Amino acid sequence: MKILAFGGSTSSASINRVFANYVAGLVPEAEVTDLDLRQYQIPIYSIDEEEENGIPAVIKDFIALVAAHDALVISLAEHNGSYAAAYKNLVDWATREEYQVWANKPMLLLATSPGGRGGASVLAAAESSYPRLGADLKATFSLPSFNDNFSTEEGVLDADLQKQLSDAVAALLG
Repeated sequence: MKILAFGGSTSSASINRVFANYVAGLVPEAEVTDLDLRQYQIPIYSIDEEEENGIPAVIKDFIALVAAHDALVISLAEHNGSYAAAYKNLVDWATREEYQVWANKPMLLLATSPGGRGGASVLAAAESSYPRLGADLKATFSLPSFNDNFSTEEGVLDADLQKQLSDAVAALLG
C-alpha cells in the first residue's frame, strides 16, 4: 500500500507531520511518502489571482501526488481553532483544479497539539467537510497533549490512546 502522509502545517518542526508519518508507518508493509508542505509556496487564493495567473503548477503536482497513492494519512495542525493558513490555502487552490481533491482515497484523519484538546476543533471541521471533497474517511483520531503522550522512540505512550489509534489504523485497512 502506498500512503501519502503529511501534517497540515508548514512548520519545519511540525508535530503533526511527525505524527502523520509515525501513524502511516504503523501500516504493515506500507510504502510511505512523507510530504513536506513547505514545498508549496503559492499565493493566497483569490478569484482575481486565479483569473490573472491561473492555477499554480505545484497544485497540479499535488493533485497528481494524491492520485498516485492508495491512501492518505493527514494530521491537521490547529491554529486558533481552525486550519493552518498555508494548509487551508493549498486545499482551496487544489479544489479549484479538482473539487474531489482527495480522489476518493481511504483517509485516516488525525490531529494533535500540545494542548489537552489535541486539535479537536480542526479535526471536527475536516471530518464534516472532507467527504464532500472526495475523502473516503475511514477513521479519525485526536492525540491530546502531544509532548506528554508521544515519544519518537516509543510512539503513543498512553495505553488507552494507543488502543484508539490502533483501531483507527485498522479501520483504514478495513
